[in-house]
Amino acid sequence: MKTLIKNIKQLTGIQESNSKLKLSGKEMGILNTLDNAFLVIENDTIHSFGKMEEILEITVDKTIDAAGKIVMPTWCDSHTHLVFAGTRETEFVDRINGLTYEEVAARGGGIINSAKRLQHATEEELYQEAWTRLNEIKSMGTGALEIKSGYGLSFDAELKILRVIKRLKAESDLTIKATFLGAHAVPPEFKGNKDDYLDMLINEVLPVIHEEKLADYIDIFCETNYFTVADAERIMEAGAKYNLIPKIHVNQFTSIGGIQAGIKHKALSLDHLEIMTDKDIADLHNSDTMPTALPSCSFFLKIPYAPVRKMIDQGLAIALATDYNPGSTPSGKIPFVISLACIYQGLTPEEAINAVTMNSAYAMGISDSHGSITVGKKANLIITKEISSYNFIPYSFGGNHIDQVILGGK
Repeated sequence: MKTLIKNIKQLTGIQESNSKLKLSGKEMGILNTLDNAFLVIENDTIHSFGKMEEILEITVDKTIDAAGKIVMPTWCDSHTHLVFAGTRETEFVDRINGLTYEEVAARGGGIINSAKRLQHATEEELYQEAWTRLNEIKSMGTGALEIKSGYGLSFDAELKILRVIKRLKAESDLTIKATFLGAHAVPPEFKGNKDDYLDMLINEVLPVIHEEKLADYIDIFCETNYFTVADAERIMEAGAKYNLIPKIHVNQFTSIGGIQAGIKHKALSLDHLEIMTDKDIADLHNSDTMPTALPSCSFFLKIPYAPVRKMIDQGLAIALATDYNPGSTPSGKIPFVISLACIYQGLTPEEAINAVTMNSAYAMGISDSHGSITVGKKANLIITKEISSYNFIPYSFGGNHIDQVILGGK
C-alpha cells in the first residue's frame, strides 16, 4: 500500500537520518522544514519525501492533497495516567476555595480518592473510559503515549490497570508503553507501614507483571511525604531484576536527591522538575536521561513551572508531556502543553514542538522509530488544517487545528 501526500505547504520536523535520537540545547531551536513538499508512505513507514518539483512518476494507491496545510510527526506523550476511574472536580472546587493539593490529599482526596474509585471499577469499565480518552487525544494529534498504573494501590487493582493498558496496546492504533507505578502513594491500610507496602509491590506484584509481560518501565513518586530517595532506589533495583527501566517522578514540590538517584540508576526520564537546584541541573549533564516537564500540571495546580528555559540554555535536552490524570491534569491535549511551554516557560515554538516529538519519543524509548520525518520511521503524521505556520498552533491555544491524523500509514 502506497500513499502520496502532495502539495504540502510545509513538511515540518525533518531529520535526515536515524542517528540523532534527541535534541539538546541550541539544537532544540532548529525545526527542519521543507516548503512545497511531497511525502510517500509505503505500508506503515515513511518511504520518501522531497520538493514537489523533484517528484518522480510513481504509482500509488491513494493520494492526499495537502495544499495550504502543514505535515509533521504526531505528538509523543511520554507521561500519562490515562487509565483511571471517574473524575475529581469536587477537589478542583476545594482548591478554588483555598485548599492546597497537600491539604486535599490529607483529607482523603488526591491519589487515594482515585484509588478507591478504581478498586471498585471493573476492567471493562476502565477499558471503555480509557478508549474514549485515547480517541480524544488521537484527534488532537497524539500518536504515541506512555500510560502509568498507580491509581490502584493494591495487588489486584494495580494489575487490573496494567491489564487494561496491555489490551489498549493490542487494540489501539496508537503506540503505547506501560509503566508500573505502584509506589504512587501509600494506601490507608499501610499507613505507618510503608516498607510493608513496598515489600508487597516488589515480592508479589512484580513477579506477576513479569510473567504476564504487563510493563515496560517502573516508576515511583519520589517526594517529601510520599517516598524517599532510599525507597526510589529500592524500587529501581527491584525493577531492574525484571528488566524494567526506571522513569521517575521527581522534584515536583521539593528537591530531595531524586534526580541524582535516577541518574545513578540510568532512568530513561526524570519527570516533573518544578523545583530544580543548580546542582540538579548540573548533574543532569552527566547522564543520558531525558528531563521531562509537565506544564499543564503546573497550570492546573498553580505551582511553579519547571525552569526549562534555563535548562535548555545550559545545553540540556527537554521533553514535554501532559501528565493526563484525574487530579492534577485532567487533560491530554499536547497542543495546549505547547502553548503553555511557550507562554509561561519561554520556549520558542520550535523548541516546544521538538520537545513533544523527538525528545518525548526518546523519553518513551521509541526515538529510533517515532518523533520525526525520517525515511524508515513509522508513518505517524499530522496533517493540519489550512494554517499560516506551525507558530499558529501555540498562538491559537485551545483550538484543534488538525485536519487528519495518520497512524501506521492509515
